[in-house]
Amino acid sequence: MFTPQQYRTKAAEYTDLVKTASNPAEALEFQTLEQSFTVLADDEQWLADNHGKIIHASTNNGLAGDGNLAAEEEHVLRCLGAALIMQWNTLPRKLQRELFDNASSMGELLDTATLRGQVARFLQKHNQGDVH
Repeated sequence: MFTPQQYRTKAAEYTDLVKTASNPAEALEFQTLEQSFTVLADDEQWLADNHGKIIHASTNNGLAGDGNLAAEEEHVLRCLGAALIMQWNTLPRKLQRELFDNASSMGELLDTATLRGQVARFLQKHNQGDVH
């Protein structure tokens, strides 16, 4: 797994490549990659900053190596979440809305409105688009 600084370094490389792109399509591709690595850096930083506040999978199922399984599942969820955010603007609006509604309802019932606002701000920050 990469650190936020490693993602930021990779993003900076693509920022430099945008300046030397030979055509607009190449520049757009480099810019998209730069934004993707910046999102990954922000996500990893958020996870590092909020690790103690995250609900972690239970490791007391009676199975050997549960700690490794929980860590593996957390890694898979991080990767899936990052991949989803990177492709968010390419998803149909209806699917975006369903995913937004599902994500917003994952918290405690009394905190749904707060979580909904947090998810909306996150998506707007990382996708420069509307949340519908």
